[in-house]
Amino acid sequence: MKRSAGLLCVVLALTPAGARAALKSGDAAPDFTIEAAKGGQVFRFSLAEALKKGPVVLYFYPKSFTSVCTIEAHEFADNIENFAKAGASVIGVSSDDIDVQREFSSKECRDGFPVGADPKTSVIKAYDAAMNIPIVGGSYASRISYVISPEGRIIYAYSDAAAEKHIANTLAVVRKWGEEHKR
Repeated sequence: MKRSAGLLCVVLALTPAGARAALKSGDAAPDFTIEAAKGGQVFRFSLAEALKKGPVVLYFYPKSFTSVCTIEAHEFADNIENFAKAGASVIGVSSDDIDVQREFSSKECRDGFPVGADPKTSVIKAYDAAMNIPIVGGSYASRISYVISPEGRIIYAYSDAAAEKHIANTLAVVRKWGEEHKR
């Protein structure tokens, strides 16, 4: 397990930065309900229900507990209040199972936001975020972040193997959206 996680990190490091997300601004966001965990508690996350409260930042990441994915989770957790002030909620999704996500949600997401378990990669594929890595074995999510409007439309899509800009970029978009929609 550790060897494949290490190999995954090497493969991801060699993935070109700044690649484009397949779904574009203006596209309909595929609706989904997924098993998720927040603060170690398992529940069903419904995109449709979350959108009733405001925009949703949906970010995909390759593997819980790998170095860059952990950094990204920490950054989202550190900024979760800023997202809430802007009227947005956040969910991360990977192909990890719910037991891994339960632990990741507490330890690395710091109980701040949910992470969804998509071991069959159905949500990952619906958002064109699937990345098959034969040398590691299995399908993983590419590092892609989407901001989805309450109307169910993609208003921003960003793909980059590095985590640094995902948080700043999506936060700027939801803040701008909030200003434009008087939130």
